[in-house]
Amino acid sequence: MNRPVLSANALGRRLGARWIWRGLHLELNPGDRGMLVGPSGTGKSLLLRCLCGLDHPDEGQVLYDGRTVLPKDVPSFRSQVLYVQQTPALVQGSVADNVNLPSDFKVHAGSGSLGDLASALFEALDRPADFMTRRASRLSGGEAQLVGLVRALALEPRVLLLDEPTAHLDGGTTRRVEELVSSWTGGGERAVLWTSHDPAQVERVLEGPLIELPEVR
Repeated sequence: MNRPVLSANALGRRLGARWIWRGLHLELNPGDRGMLVGPSGTGKSLLLRCLCGLDHPDEGQVLYDGRTVLPKDVPSFRSQVLYVQQTPALVQGSVADNVNLPSDFKVHAGSGSLGDLASALFEALDRPADFMTRRASRLSGGEAQLVGLVRALALEPRVLLLDEPTAHLDGGTTRRVEELVSSWTGGGERAVLWTSHDPAQVERVLEGPLIELPEVR
């Protein structure tokens, strides 16, 4: 039996005196494509941020490979569990500059240029041949989402936490993203947890846990 690559045990988070969620359990096994659903305001983005260590729960713990993440492990952990926000942070320069940006960070120092892999990924998403040379400031919201996704995929983490990754995309590109992420998890070593408001997308993508957050009262 596979050991979960990422799990949460009795996780709770509150804002002021109000609990957003409490007693939350989840397990992502290698190969899983889990879906996180719930009405707006139920803390889906907040949960993704807690799972990758960008935010901290008020109760419970997050485990990676069955072990508690210690402070000394955080840089390595965050390189393997990547959160891709709905509106990615892009710097001035080209798409290529943004894709290669993580190579400047110590934790990704051995990754080298990510351009070749990124170019292949953009090709799978039906982007034009000159897409890597385009200025980030001139991208549409959907194109910026693709840059954020490809930048994360090119780093080859073990877990992707995707926050509405197709919210600004047309139907055809949405399907290509779904196929690309499905292929990425298909080898059985990686896992993804994906938020969506689209029931049809949940049905297409889901192959793993379905986590439904209750409406906050």
